[in-house]
Amino acid sequence: MTTTKQSLVQAAARNNAEWCAVMSRSHGVGGEFGRQAWTAPARTPLYYPDAVTLLSGADAAGLLARVDTGAPGAAVKDSFADLDLTRAGFRVLFDAQWIHRPAGAPAEAPDLAWEVVGSAGALRAWALAWDDGDGDADLFRPELLDDPATFVLAGRSGDGHVVRGAVASRSDDVVGISNVFALDAGCDAAWPGVLDAVHRLFPALPVVGYEDGEELDAAVRHGFEPIGPLRVWHHR
Repeated sequence: MTTTKQSLVQAAARNNAEWCAVMSRSHGVGGEFGRQAWTAPARTPLYYPDAVTLLSGADAAGLLARVDTGAPGAAVKDSFADLDLTRAGFRVLFDAQWIHRPAGAPAEAPDLAWEVVGSAGALRAWALAWDDGDGDADLFRPELLDDPATFVLAGRSGDGHVVRGAVASRSDDVVGISNVFALDAGCDAAWPGVLDAVHRLFPALPVVGYEDGEELDAAVRHGFEPIGPLRVWHHR
């Protein structure tokens, strides 16, 4: 990995850890940033890890000492895919790639009106669209709207319903994108509006995130470059 890509991965990992911290706080779970990792001492919300490494070669034993592995479901986001947590009772949940898109890169024109969600009612409508009937819409709580670095992006159809969306998380050097969805199509349909909204909000910041499988292929089609592997571990 080149020095530039390594720096971008570190920025993406830090950004993602900050978003995980925001989501955890919205559920009443505090966390702590150390030099090597962000960790939470209690179980974090569904789909969110209990730890995110911030540097390559993090001390696994020290990291796990700050995570509750006694309760079911502990997860670690191994941001550089360089840990082995099998002896601690973890298994690999999935592998993915960090992605990067330069600031100011051209994007397709969106075909919907996009906005930043600004009320509890609008956030609920967004969450129900994101969830699409799976029963997890309560994951997104109104407390998220109080965080100045979090921007919930909604694409609305002509009749005003949320049909596409994403979350943008601003850091000092990058803006991270997560939870990309399109009710009426795959992620390809969402990316033009997401990227246009992010450019209008943060024209000078590069865009980062992580994806795998078909979602990774879609991101590459919209100007992202894979910059390094990550791995999520789940405690058995």
